[in-house]
Amino acid sequence: MSGPPISLSGITVLYGPKPAAAWPRVQAMAREGASIAAIRTATGHVPGLLDATLDLPAGSLCVVMGLSGSGKSTLLRCINRLVTPFAGRVQVGEVDVTALDVAALRAFRRTSAAMVFQHFGLLPRRSALENVAFPLRIAGKPPAAAHDAARAVLARLGLDAVAGEPVEALSAGMKQRVGLARALVTDAPVLLMDEPFGALDPITRRAVQDELKGLQRDLRKTVVVITHDPHEALRLADFIAVVREGRVVQSGAPDALMRAPADDHVAALLAAAQT
Repeated sequence: MSGPPISLSGITVLYGPKPAAAWPRVQAMAREGASIAAIRTATGHVPGLLDATLDLPAGSLCVVMGLSGSGKSTLLRCINRLVTPFAGRVQVGEVDVTALDVAALRAFRRTSAAMVFQHFGLLPRRSALENVAFPLRIAGKPPAAAHDAARAVLARLGLDAVAGEPVEALSAGMKQRVGLARALVTDAPVLLMDEPFGALDPITRRAVQDELKGLQRDLRKTVVVITHDPHEALRLADFIAVVREGRVVQSGAPDALMRAPADDHVAALLAAAQT
C-alpha cells in the first residue's frame, strides 16, 4: 500500500511577540507581494511561511527545494507539527494534522510520519541496533521483538555487521543509514527528510541517495526530502516544489518544471542543475 497524499492549504507561520495582533497587516502586505524583510521591518514579525499551499502526491518521492531561509524546512516541520502553523491546514491522508490534540499528535508522529534529520539525531553511546529499536521501545514493544524488527531493517540497508557498534564509532554515511533505518522500522507511511545528505561526502551521498530511491520503489511511501541542491532535487524527485520567501512558487513533475518554469528564480535553480 502506498503512502497517503499530503495537502497543505494556506499555511502561515509567523514568529514574533504578538502574531495575532500583527496578522492583519502581515496578511495585507503578503497579498501585495511584500518581501519577508519588508514585513519584518513594518510589523516586527517574521513570516516563516506565507499562505503556502501544496499538494504532494501519494506514494511519491517529493523534493521541496529552495535557497537557505526560503521556508522549506519550516514547511516540512508543519507536516508533523514540529512547527504549528499560525493559520492554514495540513492534511495527511484522512488526518487533519492541524486539528490533533497532544495525545493524537504524539501517536501520529509515532506511527504515521517518521523523520530523518540532517545531523542524524542518534543516541551516540548506544549501538546501531539500539538506536533503530528505540522508537519501537518507546511505543511499548517488548525488547526482543523490537530488536528483531531493528535487525531486519539494518540488514536491508547492509548494516548487519555494525549492528552492535556504538554509532559514535561509525562513519557519517553509516550514521545516516542508521537514521534512515530508525525511520523505516516503525513502518510509517510518510517519511520526512530534512536535508538528509548534507553532511555526506559526494560519493557517500550518491550511494545513500541510490539506496533511498531503491527503497522507495519497493515501499511506495510518501517521502518528502528537503534540499537546496538542484542536482539532488532532479536526481531524486518524482515531484518537485520550489519555495521562495515563504511561498510555494511552483510544483509539479520535474519535466514539467523544466519545460515551463514559473519565473526567473525557478528557471535559474533548474539551470544550475544542468551545469
